[in-house]
Amino acid sequence: MNGVGLKKTQSIVSYREQYGPFSAIEQLKEVPGIGNALVERNAEKLKL
Repeated sequence: MNGVGLKKTQSIVSYREQYGPFSAIEQLKEVPGIGNALVERNAEKLKL
């Protein structure tokens, strides 16, 4: 994903460890440091 470095990647992994796998792309917005703009900017690249 564009705009995702090591710190945001660690946040995503921590979120998944706590809550389990994502069931919808929109759940990425719940991860600290991942906002609506980042998800929208990468929408074409994201798949579950």
